[in-house]
Amino acid sequence: MKKTVKCAVIGVGYLGKFHASKFAELTSTELVGVCDIDQARSKEIAAKYDIDSFTDYHDLIGKVDAVSIAATTSIHYALAKFFLEHDIHVLLEKPIATTLNEANELIAIAHKKKIIFQIGHLERFNPVFIALQSKLNHPAFIEATRVAPFKPRGTDVNVILDLMINDIELALNIIKAPVTKIFAYGAPVLSNEIDLARANIEFANGCVANLSASRVSLKSQHKMKIFQPDACLACDFNDKTLATFQKGTGKIKPYLPEILSEKITLENSDALQSEIVAFIESITKKLPPKVTAEEARDALVIALEITRIANEHLSNFNTLKSAKE
Repeated sequence: MKKTVKCAVIGVGYLGKFHASKFAELTSTELVGVCDIDQARSKEIAAKYDIDSFTDYHDLIGKVDAVSIAATTSIHYALAKFFLEHDIHVLLEKPIATTLNEANELIAIAHKKKIIFQIGHLERFNPVFIALQSKLNHPAFIEATRVAPFKPRGTDVNVILDLMINDIELALNIIKAPVTKIFAYGAPVLSNEIDLARANIEFANGCVANLSASRVSLKSQHKMKIFQPDACLACDFNDKTLATFQKGTGKIKPYLPEILSEKITLENSDALQSEIVAFIESITKKLPPKVTAEEARDALVIALEITRIANEHLSNFNTLKSAKE
């Protein structure tokens, strides 16, 4: 009989409740408990699946093989470190940590223990991004926009670590070249952290990525355009569409080349379930994680540098503003 992986979810707020649901549905896993510092919330989710409720994550030792951590970003490092040190496989929501030293320490522990440490950069499992792979051909320019309504639950970090880091990770995955230069700016609007930001990232192979992120929008939107020789690829990650605009061999007019277009709508598959299935398969089949901690660390490095540059720009702006008053 095939052994099931005993799992628990740490942090069952907005996102964690979906993690719990997916683990409960899988036949390859046994959801043995959920943990949240909010006792009422923990009990509520636990009762839904007739499992144990915890408020202290230390109590899970000896009861689980793997955990999914969907708690507040500021405690990602402490939680992940604890479970990794106790030989428990970890699926950790992005970002991997809030500092480079923290990320490197977690990676070192996972390697030493030889356990699975996967990071939850969910868009890597989006069917649009998966379909995009076969159409990439030496991208020269990337333009991405990620906006969402303001949610207080994400404001323990800035919008760069909250939202933009998703597109940073995707851009690094697409371009696969070192970053050579960054220009960035941003501003706080509804919180004390930067709530909207823009970044221009130049790569060693000549490619450029322009990324923008905002959490002060009235609606959610996540789009990306990739420009490459003779083609433009337009992705809508929310609507699950991928449009291709390709230069044809003919001409509409002597000065206007023929443009061939195609738009496909991808099946609205469950990216979170795919992410969790990949995590469990990495454990049972001893495979590398689909999104490695090293890839997440590399995205964090760029996100932190964008944050530094944006904060420096904001400080200069405030200084000039004060001098004029």
